[in-house]
Amino acid sequence: MTTTTPTRRRRRAPTRIERVAGKAAALQKPRVILAGLLLLALTSVMLLDGYLRAEVGGDQRVRTGAASGKVPDKVLDGGPILTFRGGQATTVSVPDKTIALTFDDGPNPTWTPQVLAILKKYDIPATFFVVGSMVSRYPSIVADMVDAGNEVGIHTFTHVDLSYQSDARVNREMQQTQLALAGAAGITTTLFRAPYSSETDAIDNYSWPVYKKLGEDGYTSVFVDTDSDDWKRPGVSKIVKWATPDDGEGASVLFHDAGGERSQTIKALPKYIEKMRAKGYTFTTISGAVQEQEAAAGGQAGGRAQGGPNGQPGGAGAGAGTSNLQAAHRTATGATLYEGKALIGAVAVAEWTVPVLSVGLLVVGVAVMGRFGMMLILARRHYRQRNRRRFSWGPQVWQPVSVIVPAYNEKECIANTLESLARSTHPIEIIVVDDGSTDGTSEIARDAARELGMTNVRVIRQENAGKPAALNNGVRSAGHDIVVMMDGDTVFEPDTVRQLVQPFADPEVGAVAGNAKVGNRNTVIGAWQHIEYVMGFNLDRRMYDLLRCMPTIPGAIGAFRREAVLEVGGMSEDTLAEDTDITIAMHRAGWRVVYQEHARAWTEAPGSLKQLWSQRYRWSYGTMQALWKHRKSLTDKGPSGRFGRVGMPLVVIFQIVTPVFAPLIDVFTVYSMIFVDFRAALLAWLAVLAVQLLCAAYAFRLDREKYRYLLMMPLQQLAYRQMMYLVLIHSCITAMTGGRLRWQKLKRTGEVGTPAGAGR
Repeated sequence: MTTTTPTRRRRRAPTRIERVAGKAAALQKPRVILAGLLLLALTSVMLLDGYLRAEVGGDQRVRTGAASGKVPDKVLDGGPILTFRGGQATTVSVPDKTIALTFDDGPNPTWTPQVLAILKKYDIPATFFVVGSMVSRYPSIVADMVDAGNEVGIHTFTHVDLSYQSDARVNREMQQTQLALAGAAGITTTLFRAPYSSETDAIDNYSWPVYKKLGEDGYTSVFVDTDSDDWKRPGVSKIVKWATPDDGEGASVLFHDAGGERSQTIKALPKYIEKMRAKGYTFTTISGAVQEQEAAAGGQAGGRAQGGPNGQPGGAGAGAGTSNLQAAHRTATGATLYEGKALIGAVAVAEWTVPVLSVGLLVVGVAVMGRFGMMLILARRHYRQRNRRRFSWGPQVWQPVSVIVPAYNEKECIANTLESLARSTHPIEIIVVDDGSTDGTSEIARDAARELGMTNVRVIRQENAGKPAALNNGVRSAGHDIVVMMDGDTVFEPDTVRQLVQPFADPEVGAVAGNAKVGNRNTVIGAWQHIEYVMGFNLDRRMYDLLRCMPTIPGAIGAFRREAVLEVGGMSEDTLAEDTDITIAMHRAGWRVVYQEHARAWTEAPGSLKQLWSQRYRWSYGTMQALWKHRKSLTDKGPSGRFGRVGMPLVVIFQIVTPVFAPLIDVFTVYSMIFVDFRAALLAWLAVLAVQLLCAAYAFRLDREKYRYLLMMPLQQLAYRQMMYLVLIHSCITAMTGGRLRWQKLKRTGEVGTPAGAGR
């Protein structure tokens, strides 16, 4: 029996193009990740800022009128300080002739410092029940508060009624406020006052379990027995009157240092302090009141005997470095301290970032609206100027021209391209430059020319060197003074070349941009690109033409004076956008570049999102390369400097800066719809969409396109536009990190044939 050992096939070595593509993919992946991380960071910052302002996760419900049958009578009738030592509910009252002055809802950058100044002037302490979100926003005020000898307690993180919240939300509200205090002042606290609470007899069956749970965690809940009701702004005299306890009784007195306009509180506070001192009252903190009461009863200082909440340090180490008036404080250490500082840092970033982004949003919005307005005005003027009966570039141009078709693996499209050129009404020679194709493109081109009886076709083969090299080879081989450049996947209408070359009757014109149309527009992606081509590219070109600063002649259809191309050094390989590069170079050489709307070319747009991303990434990055390469045009003098003075700023503002920040509009819109005001945000978005639809409709009218494709525009704004933003951000990151990519070949189907259906 004979055993046959299968022979191993030698693995084929990757081609040069495959190696370049592999390197490009390796370069792109980390930059895509970085772009995604930047977007995630922006979203996180906005959500954090919204959470701090109670726009995210806010709950405005306040429970009133609930039964209290499950609450012990001794609690309902007891003092304003509730503890759960040994698991038993115990209330403590403030000693007679003693005021435990408390403030809720702070800190506030306007009112809290004024309150602290008054307390310092009269040398009295107070207890501030602070909101965690405000602590994280104004940490220095809390640090000053603690340094001045005042005591702080928790008033939740977002000022919600905890009786409506889950156990997880209650824990989160407490822990986040503790972290904020740790980051701001290096302490945590065992004191707690619930938002919307008042006297102990207001405890109900829903809030009682919350107080019990917090008591088990080591918290002391603080209520009031004398309320100034300063939040009602009843006037200074009434605030002082309502805050005064009866018949020399001690009291936990409530004022507010935030939560609204507090000028009456600021005026009333000195009068109140002077009045109470005149009555023989002393002022203390909540911990001071507890310890006075326990000392009077022969007990020990309870503030030091109680462990910290949630297992935080208590006992002898608690309150180290603090007076008995701050006995509820615990020194923050370890992870709590560092997490607190991280929270304060993150909030500082959000506090700085969101206002800056808001200003950026305003600038972007104004720029976008300004651009739309300028495009509409200049496009209308351009259309009226170029479509007047008497308009002429000069004598008719009938001299033969050379059409250069660079091709790399265009077997699906090259025959259609040559077939469309065979119908040209203008005399042409055709030069197909095969850039090292491996799919028989050159053979297909020769066979198609032979079948069509075209004797004016030359096929030149070269080693794969890229599109710029192929175009330069074609220019060198051209036999005429005017060269037309088109892509291998593009088809011309019969009159395209004749229309395209007419502007050369003007000796100042060095190049002409044609009107590129999307041929495969009957898919969703194709329709989106069709809208973009008509509205974005062609409307833009009308504007730039009038301003004499056209930034790009499309690779699908453009014509040049051969001498002008050679003068600027031909097509450069320095950038991925060789069309933008040579256009700017021709401006700088003093040539005029114009737009010819009647010269139409039909091109096959990318048919998948992956191919679209690849193409637009190359375009965006290549444009940035070209702008950087020609940055010295900003200082060019005379006509050659016009692009630097006008075109360069417009391209940078409208094609790079504005689109990079344009996602802010969408991010803020989504944020507002979810967390702020859905109806107002939706109306604002629809208003912007209406303006864009108006511009698009006008662009379609100028190009005589069917309006039905505009039905796809709302979906385009929701999906396609976001992708284009991400592509541009990706390109910016690549540019900033110094990456270099090579020109990439897109997969073609050859479905775009002769433009018999023009305008469909």
